Amino acid sequence: MTVVSVSMPESLLERLDEFAEEHGYTGRSEVVREASRNLLGEFEERDLEGRELMGVVTVVFDHDTSSAEERMIQVRHEHEDVVVSNVHNHVGDHYCMELFVLEGGLEEISAFVRKVRATDVLSVDYSVIPVDEFEAGLAESS
Repeated sequence: MTVVSVSMPESLLERLDEFAEEHGYTGRSEVVREASRNLLGEFEERDLEGRELMGVVTVVFDHDTSSAEERMIQVRHEHEDVVVSNVHNHVGDHYCMELFVLEGGLEEISAFVRKVRATDVLSVDYSVIPVDEFEAGLAESS
């Protein structure tokens, strides 16, 4: 197996080690391998290709030590075609949360999430659902 060197803040490394211990992993390499597989597979769901999707992306960052707020504005403008709504909230004394509501295809939403993840943020969480499944659920309940 190839050995790879990765740079990360000490606080993230500590969390990684704690996670490995708490969840029975043999070490941080096993956690990183699994996380990498999951990340790479996220948008490879074939059943989402060619369908109109709606999604929610939540981003948390430290506004005192990060230029993430400016970058979030840039990413939003670069992806105006999929960003339906955006809300900015202050959380605690030092954190901001951005909530993006998206609508578009898999490629467009994937590109948006990739750009957000490439920014200096603490957390990125998202979910997507095909619009036609949502519409079908509404029709059934009528």
